[in-house]
Amino acid sequence: MFSGIVEEVGVVQRVTEMDGAREFLIGARSVLSDLIPGASVSIDGACHTAVTVSEDGFTVQSIGTTLSRTVAVGYAEGTSVNLERSMALGGRLDGHLVQGHVDGVGELVSLAEEGEYRLLDFRVPEGIAAQTIPHGSITFNGVSLTVNALRGSDICQVGIIPFTWAHTNLGQISVGDTVNVEGDMIGKYVRRMLPEAD
Repeated sequence: MFSGIVEEVGVVQRVTEMDGAREFLIGARSVLSDLIPGASVSIDGACHTAVTVSEDGFTVQSIGTTLSRTVAVGYAEGTSVNLERSMALGGRLDGHLVQGHVDGVGELVSLAEEGEYRLLDFRVPEGIAAQTIPHGSITFNGVSLTVNALRGSDICQVGIIPFTWAHTNLGQISVGDTVNVEGDMIGKYVRRMLPEAD
């Protein structure tokens, strides 16, 4: 379980192709302080298991299922990734409850500067849009965000403050880029219980 508060932006240093999977060596600093092999770590919002941990990075392996539904399929050497360690029970929940179970991939369709902040419009899978509400929570690339507006059947707008822009990989995003999307956990369960959701 995560909070959607990115601890640092790491860098993919090596990609190793495996049979039906890919291994990534991620260069990092802050998240290494108590990261051990077998621990969970969020990479752009997708929960991974740390396989090895060294003084300046760690490795994870993404299997076919993860590659088919996240942006990890496009990771290459030099890719910047948002990193967060799993929450400690009893710690502060500064963002919202994030499972690290990516629901799909979204695409940035519009980016506008509004004074000190930016408004980003993402096209998200309709299933995610259907469980999303204005002023509710959504996660893009592991970043806990508040839904600013919904447009049509699949456009979700969020506002990005300067701090988030500077301290996550969303600050490097351009129109047409893709992101991991995790819908609000409560919204998922509510929608599942509704008869028309079947």
